[in-house]
Amino acid sequence: MPAHFFVTGTDTDVGKTLISEGLIHAANMQGLSTAALKPVAAGCESTPDGLRNEDALILQKAINTPLSYEQINPVALAAPMAPHIAAAQEGRNLRASQLAGFCRGVLMQRTDIVIIEGAGGWRVPLNTRETLADVAKILSLPVIMVVGMRLGCLNHAYLTAEAIRRDGLVLAGWVSNHIDPDMPAYAESLADLEQGLGAPCLGHIPFLSNPQGIHIKNDLDIGKILPPEFFYK
Repeated sequence: MPAHFFVTGTDTDVGKTLISEGLIHAANMQGLSTAALKPVAAGCESTPDGLRNEDALILQKAINTPLSYEQINPVALAAPMAPHIAAAQEGRNLRASQLAGFCRGVLMQRTDIVIIEGAGGWRVPLNTRETLADVAKILSLPVIMVVGMRLGCLNHAYLTAEAIRRDGLVLAGWVSNHIDPDMPAYAESLADLEQGLGAPCLGHIPFLSNPQGIHIKNDLDIGKILPPEFFYK
């Protein structure tokens, strides 16, 4: 039975791609087949092959299932801003059903683990009625939440976890990512989250000056979210 997850963050720039990449490398290390998507990405650079997003390219390099760039990032937007605003500037409309359809094409493949990385936080708008959370809802995906450890993260983490559950989805696990080395009461905040989130902690990522997913694969305990049979293939 494949394992599919949606990765969200407590805010933008909290390390969703880093954690997604790390989870993929951890799964690769277990001999599992891996795939990943970033269904919509804003902040893409123009290349001879078309618009390309750095985060999507990182995911493409990490996975061991061959996928084209367009499969990983079907909607690439140039401007580095909220996706619905970037899309409007290009005369495009974003719909949750369309993005979910793109995802289904990859989810139907016989891949052990598929990571779908969101953009920004849980409630990032796609249009006037839908948010990116609706994609996860349509696909009924369990969610992995990345908590950017900085001042204010407790409020953001608890609100995000509450919203995920109110949307009827399972918070499969969470990861703390120490993005502010000067964060006050770091240890106390971690202890608070471990007690209060009510979901497995998959790992604590220390502050890294040059973070890369390959370097944190041993810091992530994917055994907490994967069925036991995955480890006896």
